[in-house]
Amino acid sequence: MRHILFAPPGNGSNGDFIGLIKSASPVAQLILLILLIFSVVSWAVIIFKALEYNRARRNAEKFAEIFRKSRNFSEIAKMNFLFVNNPLGEIFRHGYREIGLQLGPSETRGPLQLESVQRALLRGSNAEIVRLEHLNGFLATTATVTPFIGLLGTVWGIMSSFQNIGLQMNANLATVAPGIAEALVATAMGLFAAIPAVIFYNLLLNKLRILIAQMEDFTLDFMNVAGRLM
Repeated sequence: MRHILFAPPGNGSNGDFIGLIKSASPVAQLILLILLIFSVVSWAVIIFKALEYNRARRNAEKFAEIFRKSRNFSEIAKMNFLFVNNPLGEIFRHGYREIGLQLGPSETRGPLQLESVQRALLRGSNAEIVRLEHLNGFLATTATVTPFIGLLGTVWGIMSSFQNIGLQMNANLATVAPGIAEALVATAMGLFAAIPAVIFYNLLLNKLRILIAQMEDFTLDFMNVAGRLM
């Protein structure tokens, strides 16, 4: 029994892009659907992370400005509105909590251990980096995987063209065009999903580096202020 890998265009196909997809075999349509899902989800991730990073940067700048002006830990801790989507606020929480645990009641109070405060700040910084990196891996996966999925569709379409030549014993354009067209569509869809993922992954990575630099600077500022409490 002979099987057709890619169905040739039927009477319902008018030669346009939509008609080409409708006339494709189930395997070809599945490949295109997978690429479309990758593309849509990656664009959603791009928009979400870009908005998240922009808000985090603005909130971090605002928090750093208030911290440098006040230098009063207890007053800053009461400003709950500063801690929403704010990496510096979360780092401050970790450091402030550690200082509170060390100072404690006056009868059990000992000297402030700056090494423990620094470790607490580091834990807070690492937790925020992990949170901010969330979903970025999907963009890296999209950029890596989708070209190969598109290549699979390309190979499948070329196989279809050669099979049609063998079945019809004719190598004219009408025989090979459907498979070649589907192969090129799969290639284009793979690149359409991969290229934006690569570009915006690098842009988001640069935004994340800026936030990490802000967190490192804030950690130094916090330690300077904490050192005066000794």
